[in-house]
Amino acid sequence: MSYLETISIEDTANVAKIEPKGRSRFITLSINGERHEITVKPRKMLIEVIRDTVGLTGTKGSCSSGTCGACTVLLSGRPVLSCITLAVECDGKEIRTVEDLAENGKLSALQEAFLDQGAVQCGFCTPGMLMSATALLERHSKPSLAQIKKGLEGNLCRCTGYNAIVDAVLQVSGQGVTPVMK
Repeated sequence: MSYLETISIEDTANVAKIEPKGRSRFITLSINGERHEITVKPRKMLIEVIRDTVGLTGTKGSCSSGTCGACTVLLSGRPVLSCITLAVECDGKEIRTVEDLAENGKLSALQEAFLDQGAVQCGFCTPGMLMSATALLERHSKPSLAQIKKGLEGNLCRCTGYNAIVDAVLQVSGQGVTPVMK
């Protein structure tokens, strides 16, 4: 048994249960410009803190292994997979979630472009796609097709076939794509 684990026996089932013994850590996160002082276990993932502790449920958890991109958030302006990012690694850093895109109840231009292009179907991948596209557009105001594909490559979508998502990024960056849903 490692020093990070203890064994406790459940009285009713007589089944061994492994519980983490690691010490909780006090961290400070700035999420969407709001400061949060939180105590977390060392192995708690960022997505758990965002959704369960802070209560922002726009970020979606799907694979829990960093393969789908649904949980993408911006950490210090860089897209990261919050399902495989430890919350303690984010101490003192700025985190942006999909809730940060709209201002005063009005969707951002990128969110509007997703609607205009029909880039939202089941919607599960949408928050991660939006955050990856936001990071891309903050680096490249008029990204090339290759840059868009590279910027979104870690995000999986089973519904749209990606063309509508790429068109939404092209539309919002003023590259001649007109809305198809209006």
